[in-house]
Amino acid sequence: MATDDSTRREMLKELIRQLHAGASPQEVKERFKQVLEGLSALEIAKIEEELIGEGISREEIQRLCEVHLAVFREQIERQREAVSIENPVHILREEHRILLGIAGKLDTIVNNIKRAEDKSGLDEKMTHLRSVVEDLLDAEKHYLREENVLFPILEKHGIKEPAAIMWMEHNQLREEKKRLHSLVENYDTMNLRDFQKQLSETAKSIVSTLSSHVFKENNILFPSALRVVKDDEWKEAGREFDEIGYCRFTPKDLVTKSRARGFAEPKLEALAAPEGLLQFETGMLSKDEVETILNALPVDITFIDKEDTVRYFSKAEKRIFVRAKAVIGRKVQLCHPQKSVHIVNGILESFKKGEKDVAEFWINFKGRLVHIRYFAVRDKDGKYLGTMEVTQDITDIKKVEGEKRLLDWKD
Repeated sequence: MATDDSTRREMLKELIRQLHAGASPQEVKERFKQVLEGLSALEIAKIEEELIGEGISREEIQRLCEVHLAVFREQIERQREAVSIENPVHILREEHRILLGIAGKLDTIVNNIKRAEDKSGLDEKMTHLRSVVEDLLDAEKHYLREENVLFPILEKHGIKEPAAIMWMEHNQLREEKKRLHSLVENYDTMNLRDFQKQLSETAKSIVSTLSSHVFKENNILFPSALRVVKDDEWKEAGREFDEIGYCRFTPKDLVTKSRARGFAEPKLEALAAPEGLLQFETGMLSKDEVETILNALPVDITFIDKEDTVRYFSKAEKRIFVRAKAVIGRKVQLCHPQKSVHIVNGILESFKKGEKDVAEFWINFKGRLVHIRYFAVRDKDGKYLGTMEVTQDITDIKKVEGEKRLLDWKD
């Protein structure tokens, strides 16, 4: 059986290689008719994974996804699985259905605007267009839930590359929607013919990209996830979906029904950290890692407990204000000039009463602009645990303009 599976996989990979070499989908379909029988979405995902591991780039796979689908479409549509209303995938699929409807509205509105001879009478159409653009931009939380919850789970199950390709398409859609938003924002300053031409091209690209993307996720990525992700992982995914939030067009009753299954909290014993590690809600770190992380932050931190006693300060390489270990155990009031103690007491009192959560100040210190903030530290039930002072040199931050993206980084 293992040999048969291996042979089948190699034949499917050869099928894709021939498509990349320029063979027609119809010709390949006929040649590999037998091996295509019973092909599942999970098999396609794993084959793409292996091909990328063997040297085909993600970009190449993504570029020819439409060609792959021309061959695989019949098989994967036939095997599309139903999904429980309680599964997070159900929400993603419903959002896809709504997004395709929004793309259809975009197409209709843009076609109407294209027929206009002048700008008079376009006010209502532009109002509708702006509403559609807002809906498309608000899909960001849909992408964030996939990228930060679903994709990492799939990676743990060995489905890394298909998720990475979908993330590439998310970024492509983000750029296209940004162009659309910019066009709409600059409508009043643009020549009508230029606006119509650029609007038509951008909308056409969004509709095409979105339609293709939705098909691939609905028919390959999601079915693959439903095959490999375990029930307890889906429950955790549901909790994290709730934390990230939903789109303004996500049906409220759908979210309510999904939550009705009751996302049980993970058992405490399941969270027991290995010896030498501290267990946090969002991960595990050693004491050395915690201390090094705190010292590496581009801010100075001091923590005062609920009794106003200094309990901790970070030891950054270049602190703004001097701190010595002798301060540990002192009342914070003794660390300030007498003339400002009443202000310190006022801040702490407002934190303890729950009246405020933040107090901030900024001063010029040795030619630098220093931002000083105090934050009330509370537990999950809102009980006051203490106050954290955060001091930061913002002189250079104030000079920042424009953008410098990750891709702009150089040694």
